[in-house]
Amino acid sequence: MLKVGSQGELVKLLQQKLGITADGAFGPGTEKAVKEWQAKNGLVADGIVGEISMAKLGISLPKVEKEELKTGKLKGHVPDSVITEITQIAEKFGIITNLRLAHFLAQCSHESGNFKAVVENLNYSKDGLMKIFGGYFPGNLADSYAFKPEMIASRVYGNRMGNGDEASKEGFKFRGRGYLQTTGKENYQIFSQFIGEDCVANPDLVATKYPLGSAAFFFNNNKLWSVCDRGSSDDVVTAVTRRVNGGTNGLAHRLSEFKKFIALLT
Repeated sequence: MLKVGSQGELVKLLQQKLGITADGAFGPGTEKAVKEWQAKNGLVADGIVGEISMAKLGISLPKVEKEELKTGKLKGHVPDSVITEITQIAEKFGIITNLRLAHFLAQCSHESGNFKAVVENLNYSKDGLMKIFGGYFPGNLADSYAFKPEMIASRVYGNRMGNGDEASKEGFKFRGRGYLQTTGKENYQIFSQFIGEDCVANPDLVATKYPLGSAAFFFNNNKLWSVCDRGSSDDVVTAVTRRVNGGTNGLAHRLSEFKKFIALLT
């Protein structure tokens, strides 16, 4: 996907196709040209060049060549269990280059506290609840939920992401697990279908057997590898972070983790 802020050879090719100055920087001028082209071709004129726009423009994404992953260099920097799981799931989930692996590990490391947390911690105080989930606890309701993880998850995750209502306690049953916190019955079902094991019947498998696999599924299913393939700049790490986090929370640490892993793997 190309949009304002994107840079590189693919942007140059896009600009050439549009007949504008090909400087490789996707700025306001390129966005304007894209919107005009999209409107003329019956597409949503949002200025974002995704797969449909690329196909109509005749732009093919460069093929990413598979390379040997240098997992041996990760010894002592990540748990042995992580290295083992990488070797088991890498190709299945599209981790075929060391650049992809570095981006992936950086995000997983940050989100899991250096690969330590595999189950969401919902043991919130009243103040914590009001800060993070305030909309779910009107009035003084938070008083009776504080430090009660099962009740908290059942309420805040109830009636969404495929979960039943609060009384069903499915919000707690399908709380976040794995290095990127797979959350919600619907997501557990999708992952189960892909991995070929029933993580709906046994949700703890996501934390115990597939903490990395569930995270890799998220990257693969949300097409994050194409973002990772753009390179190793801070801008790319920021773009990956936005897709994982929905914002840039913890960006400084994510950047430092990426730089650590890319130095080890290249």
